[in-house]
Amino acid sequence: MKGFFITATDTGVGKTMVTGGMAGALRRMGCNVGVYKPVQSGHLADHPDGDAARLKNLSGVDDPVEEICPYALEEPLAPLLALRRAGKRVTLDDLERGYLQLQSKHDFLLVEGAGGIAVPYVEDGMVVDAARRFALPILIVARPNLGTINHTLLTIEYVRSYGLEVAGVVISGLQVREAGVVEETNPSFIESYSGVPILGVIPWVEDWKSSQHVVRAMVETMKWDLLKKHIDI
Repeated sequence: MKGFFITATDTGVGKTMVTGGMAGALRRMGCNVGVYKPVQSGHLADHPDGDAARLKNLSGVDDPVEEICPYALEEPLAPLLALRRAGKRVTLDDLERGYLQLQSKHDFLLVEGAGGIAVPYVEDGMVVDAARRFALPILIVARPNLGTINHTLLTIEYVRSYGLEVAGVVISGLQVREAGVVEETNPSFIESYSGVPILGVIPWVEDWKSSQHVVRAMVETMKWDLLKKHIDI
């Protein structure tokens, strides 16, 4: 199965916009792409502001939102804690069943984690353990401003310590008019110190609920040529 596991340097960095926008862009290119958010906390699966509903909207997939996100909790907590407080015991095997179900429908799958890579996820693993179970290359979403070099390099090394491939980093949410020397140089420093390519610097999208605006930003700013070895474009 081809695809990516999308994680981030922290929560609220832009994983869902990148995942959904990337899926929407790939679908426009003729790729049969699905999206999967195994566990979501903070909203139920069908809530319009939740990640699962946003993924469905941005990507344009036909899959039911309950398949995109089989485990959704209302409390905005670390997934494992939210699951336990809801009386649910979920394991990596449960997450893999949802993955295989979507895998049977699509040629390519984008899987979005929760928060960062070391977040408590399910009973028998953190987010990184789910990524290792799915055996997909990792995309790391990072913010553009001061501090991101440290957070991104630490995330890269943590992912590598589990034997996983880091396919690239996507910088998300660049405020172009406010960008200074820090935002201009962070991408090159990350590439230099890690050897991992920056696959795109995505500008801030004011209307983040608009699939048209988000997908256009992804089409115009992602380095699709660097992704060719992972995707048949």
